[in-house]
Amino acid sequence: MNQNRSHAVMSQRFEPLDSLDDFPTPPWATRALLEYGIGDKRALSRMSCLEPACGAGHMATVLGEYFGQVFSSDIYDHGHGTLADFLQMNCQKQSVDWVVTNPPFRLAEEFVLRALEVARKGVAIIARTVFLESVGRYERLYRDHPPARFMQFTERVPIVRGRLDGKISTATGYAWLVWEMDCSHLYTECAWIPPCRKLLERPGDYDNRVKMSFSDDPATRGPGK
Repeated sequence: MNQNRSHAVMSQRFEPLDSLDDFPTPPWATRALLEYGIGDKRALSRMSCLEPACGAGHMATVLGEYFGQVFSSDIYDHGHGTLADFLQMNCQKQSVDWVVTNPPFRLAEEFVLRALEVARKGVAIIARTVFLESVGRYERLYRDHPPARFMQFTERVPIVRGRLDGKISTATGYAWLVWEMDCSHLYTECAWIPPCRKLLERPGDYDNRVKMSFSDDPATRGPGK
């Protein structure tokens, strides 16, 4: 029997219930959101941001390049941020300006709904393009909370389990979904993130060791504290 190598099969991602769901986001993909997807990026230096699924801190480190204050947490100890379950942690409502994350695959809807309570300005998640699909997801999330923008990557974003790897390729398409709190959106804007990987990659992005670069260490405090 020939092995099925179609993209539909190759792009499947199933995580067991006890999985760490550790799929680090390449730093250039996070910079793409901040360069193309969040309004006036100059204003971010006066804002706070929470990354509630920070893993080893790859996304949080990039957020620290733009936001004035970054808080990081994760339900597992990957050596970065506060150890906390975002869905259970005691966060005050509207306690940070933005929540930006690559949420656990099987809890992505719950993460968005929780983030919409915690954020003052907006919420952004990176997710597979197929996250737009399904009647159930529409009824649980999109019907009452449509995102302001759906931003599809024109380039493939190589997200793989447990590591950053700038040399691999992927069959899976990714996009940023952005919710804004200051206005009601009856329709979702569809946009494309132009080819930008070469422009936004930086030396050291794929180093194993993530360096802290925050004015306020998120390992010692959290939003609303």
